[in-house]
Amino acid sequence: MKNTDEHIEVETNSSIPSDILKIQKKLCQFEVGSRNFIKYKKILSKHIKNHNMKKRVISHIKTIENIENLKDLDLSNFKKS
Repeated sequence: MKNTDEHIEVETNSSIPSDILKIQKKLCQFEVGSRNFIKYKKILSKHIKNHNMKKRVISHIKTIENIENLKDLDLSNFKKS
């Protein structure tokens, strides 16, 4: 028989960071509404917010880079004509 407390292996290329998964695991151990549940829920929300902001900034940076690349391509095409 396998022990039910064994850690589940998570893929390393997962889009969800390991710290968020660890907090979620810990959160599910507490009774809903308990002091620790509320504490970990706040911690989890901060981590998720931070993660989403990082993803948003990276996305904006990529968009700006793509626009600059397109501008460079358009300018080079006009010069050849």
